[in-house]
Order: sequence, then structure tokens, then C-alpha cells
Amino acid sequence: MSTESIIHPPRTMMEVFNSLPEGTFVQLIENNLIMSPAPLTRHQVMIKEIYPELSMYIEKNRLGIALVAPVDVYLDKKNAFQPDIFFISNERMHLIKEDGLHGAPDLIIEILSPSTAKYDLQDKKDVYERSGVTEYWIVDPADNATTGYYLVQDEYHEFFKGKGRIESKLLDWQLNF
Repeated sequence: MSTESIIHPPRTMMEVFNSLPEGTFVQLIENNLIMSPAPLTRHQVMIKEIYPELSMYIEKNRLGIALVAPVDVYLDKKNAFQPDIFFISNERMHLIKEDGLHGAPDLIIEILSPSTAKYDLQDKKDVYERSGVTEYWIVDPADNATTGYYLVQDEYHEFFKGKGRIESKLLDWQLNF
């Protein structure tokens, strides 16, 4: 802890969040610090299946960059998340800073975990929607169920529901797993 933090204690939850040690499994969701245990193995296996394929497609087509958690994504003064997988287009690369992404990614994929599913399905989905994340995917590794949402006039519309498949409208990309 620096002496500056002792002299000037944090005044907001975002300042508390930013003062936590690197690697802390915590997200700031609607101004509440939410800690979670390390993800389950099946969660990590699902990321391993999706991320390399998505990243390769994005790089091959020079669309931008795909990143995988843990990377802090600062959406507003009350929300800093670590999405499992996300994409930033070339046009939005200026949002990437040394400490994370400051603004909404173009696409986010969240892999459900028992301890965080409520947040991914409700709270974080609402924040992603109002922050302008164009496409949002939820993947349940328990049964490979997938749901895709697309932002139309500032509101998410479910456009895909299936199993073992992602069909990105934004990227014109598909993956079977």
C-alpha cells in the first residue's frame, strides 16, 4: 500500500476497486464489490474452446483484437467488469489503456459459473446494454446452451438460442463446439 493511499483514503467504490492488489478476483457491479472464487475447470475449458477460434478469425480479417479475462473493462463510474472474452474493433482501439479498456467492447462472451451466473444473466447484461455493447453472448458450459443478444436502438434483442453454437451477427462468424 502506498503512503498516498494512507494520506488520501479512497472516497468512491471505484477508488477502492482500483486500490485492490493486481489479480484480485473482484468486479465492481452497480457500485458493489463482488468477489468470486476462481472459475471452475469446465468454465476455463469453454474459454479455451472459444477464444482461440475467435481471436484467429479477428486477426486473420484484421478486425481489431479479442482479449480474455482478466482484463478490467471500465464501463462507467460504478461498473468495472472482467468479461470472459471480448472484442474491440479497430475503430475503438483508442479505448485500450494500460490499466484496461475504458468504454464498451463491441462484443462480449460470458461463460456462466454457478457463483456468477446471476450477475451475467441480469446485472451485467443490463449494464452492457446501457453501455452500448453491440453483441452479448451467454454460454452455459453445463449443457453448451448459448444465447445471443444484439443491441437495436439501445435495447437488447435475443437473436439466437441454441446449443454448442455461436453465430455472431457483428463479426459474421460462426463456431460449433
